[in-house]
Amino acid sequence: MMRFAVWVPLFDELADPLTVARLAAAAEGAGWDGLFVWDQLWWRAPVTAVADPWIVLAAVAASTERLRIGPMVTPVARRRPVKLLREATTLDRLSGGRLRLGVGLGSDRFAGEFSRSGEEVDDRVRAEQLDESLEILKAGWTGEPVSHQGKHYTVDSVRFLPRPETGRIPIWVAGFPGNARPLRRAVCHEGFFPVNLTSPDQLADVVATVQSLRGSLTGYDITVAVSPSADVRPYAAAGATWCLTDFDPATLRLADVRAVIDAGPAR
Repeated sequence: MMRFAVWVPLFDELADPLTVARLAAAAEGAGWDGLFVWDQLWWRAPVTAVADPWIVLAAVAASTERLRIGPMVTPVARRRPVKLLREATTLDRLSGGRLRLGVGLGSDRFAGEFSRSGEEVDDRVRAEQLDESLEILKAGWTGEPVSHQGKHYTVDSVRFLPRPETGRIPIWVAGFPGNARPLRRAVCHEGFFPVNLTSPDQLADVVATVQSLRGSLTGYDITVAVSPSADVRPYAAAGATWCLTDFDPATLRLADVRAVIDAGPAR
């Protein structure tokens, strides 16, 4: 059974955390299963205002009871892993175990987020940082002391308590469907978000690859992003378990998001 979520950039009219919290409450009432948000520091013109996803998600968690929530996706290399661990665990507990942690490399090409803030721009290095960070997160969520001596990060015998609500937060890994490394990373976690899909047939190929690598898709999530007007049935038939209704930041209007939410998911 496919689940449905709203996926919004926290830009301009949606840069107000109270506005997004109210939208989330309305989405829950209209039958949506989730609300996910972009994780950006800034964006290209005409966007001017941008909100922090973690603060917004805390407001969303406090305003809802059922919606799955999360950043989709957070560029992990831009965050210290122990800080991300604390933030994610605290948000998960605030939401009663409803957090889904979307992770990826991010990209400098959309808004120069890495180059303009002195962050690492080499994709290979950020991939190393991502993999190390995920190791630290998973180790920290066990509640046992974490000792990590890696190329990029060090954790010296630290125990991270409390643990997430259900012991571990599901990790959904994003990546372009034709790239092997993100796919190999994703099969080791709880979900894959193939970005920039061109067709349901392409998704079917992705699902077949994931199944061959994992051996089973039981309990595993495949997430797709589609426009508000798209027919989601072919994606469900191809194996998607989550459908994210996407909004173009260049034409983003609060009224349009409200209208989509009020109409409810296209089940």
